[in-house]
Amino acid sequence: MSLSTALSIAQSALLATSKQTSVVSRNVADASNPDYARRVAVVTSTAPGARSVEIQRAANDLLFRQNLSALSAWSGQSALYSGMDQLDLSVNGVDNASSPSTAIANLQQALQLYATTPSNQNLGASVIDAAKRVVSSLNDGTTAIQDFRTQTDGQIATAVDDLNSLLSQFQDANKAVIAGTRSGTDVSDALDQRDALLKKIAEYVPVSTFTRGDNDMVITTKDGTTLFETVPRSVTFTPSAGYTAGTPGNTIYIDNVPLSTDTGDNASADGKLAGMLKLRDGVAATMQSQLDEIARGLITAFAETAPSQPDKAGLFTWPGAPAIPAAGTLVNGLAGSISINAAFDPSAG
Repeated sequence: MSLSTALSIAQSALLATSKQTSVVSRNVADASNPDYARRVAVVTSTAPGARSVEIQRAANDLLFRQNLSALSAWSGQSALYSGMDQLDLSVNGVDNASSPSTAIANLQQALQLYATTPSNQNLGASVIDAAKRVVSSLNDGTTAIQDFRTQTDGQIATAVDDLNSLLSQFQDANKAVIAGTRSGTDVSDALDQRDALLKKIAEYVPVSTFTRGDNDMVITTKDGTTLFETVPRSVTFTPSAGYTAGTPGNTIYIDNVPLSTDTGDNASADGKLAGMLKLRDGVAATMQSQLDEIARGLITAFAETAPSQPDKAGLFTWPGAPAIPAAGTLVNGLAGSISINAAFDPSAG
């Protein structure tokens, strides 16, 4: 063996050891980085006595896909439950202090006391005050729900902008991976960056991916709509200026395809966008319908009745008075328009 050959072998061994040490150091330094995939230095012999080191990422595609799915579910549920808590507090107050159910219970108690002494004007005034609090809870609840829907609409618009920004960043990361793959350089860092962006995208909408030649990645939504293929597909949404009861909200479009939110109920959602859409059009709308039905029930229960005469609005009235709302028919926004009949309210003159 010549001296030059021996030196070449020694140099190759030292270089391989240096790369292995560098990989170990990098693994230790980024051990707490959730977006870092551990590197493995694979040593191969290329010639008698010569060695080369190939750096590989220790990533499991199946586990990563499951992680993306879990992120979408977690993000959707988090958006739903935090929104539900906020809505419940806005409508019902702390410990249901301002809820319609509490106000109705107080009205029932006032009526029972008044029934024992009908001649007591103070007890009669207490009934009217309790009825006013019921009306106030329904009116304020309607306002809170529609304000919540408007606020959620603005949050959806912001989230759509964020998703478009992430897709643009993903395009840059994907280009870096493709370029590195074609040139034969180590693309581990570029793959880490691309996967990190993909996890953030999955928080907004559930995704599926597949990889083509040169490590080029394509992203689709769970229902098959293309989200990214070479270039990002446009995600669009037009927010509304405000909401009233019964007003439908605008949907989100991905590449001109409506975003699907159907999971069968209002208690589950995949992705932050679906969660917020369900809050706006499912949870909040359902709560509004419940308040409207409470209002209809109150108007009907306290209606003035007479033989051979149609029932008329009594203690509680509404814009359609003197008639009462039709049985079994939802009147959108009734909880926001119910009021105390002036004929029963001394303060109304």
